[in-house]
Amino acid sequence: MTTPRKIQTPLSNEVIASLHAGDMVLLSGEVYTARDVAHRRLYEALEKGEKLPLDLSAAVLFYAAPSPTPPGRVIGSIGPTTSYRMDFFTPKLIANGLRGMIGKGNRSAEVLNAINKYGAVYFGAIGGIAALTAQCIKKVELIAYEDLGPEAIRKITLENMPLVVANDAGGNDLYILARQQWQVSH
Repeated sequence: MTTPRKIQTPLSNEVIASLHAGDMVLLSGEVYTARDVAHRRLYEALEKGEKLPLDLSAAVLFYAAPSPTPPGRVIGSIGPTTSYRMDFFTPKLIANGLRGMIGKGNRSAEVLNAINKYGAVYFGAIGGIAALTAQCIKKVELIAYEDLGPEAIRKITLENMPLVVANDAGGNDLYILARQQWQVSH
């Protein structure tokens, strides 16, 4: 097992190009939470030519919504949601500057093509450890769509969140690579 590489947002072109499917990373910096309805609103705003509530250029979106924040904590439990639910909206967001995504599960061919075409990256987060993931979050700020409650867009500041590169800008897919490796060994 290799030592995770520490990386920081905003993700530069050089950092994105150096990441490979299967790489373990510890991500720090500012990331935005956004789920299904927030993605739809961002997509529709882009379709109408409206200004977005966040700057997508160099942004990373975490497909998550926190549980209520307990007293004395920065945020409640927060874990990744299934990414394919955002797949319809994602290629347009990537084309408009989105550099990274954090979620769980594989992505559609359209998303993979956009990742490859525009030089983005998709990180897989560990599901089932939402309380531990919350410990990586040091600051939270509501950004947009407050009416969505937990699913509103929030800017969160991460410190060493453990992730794995699932899809890299070179077109590699960890899910496919792992299946191929398993088939060879069995």
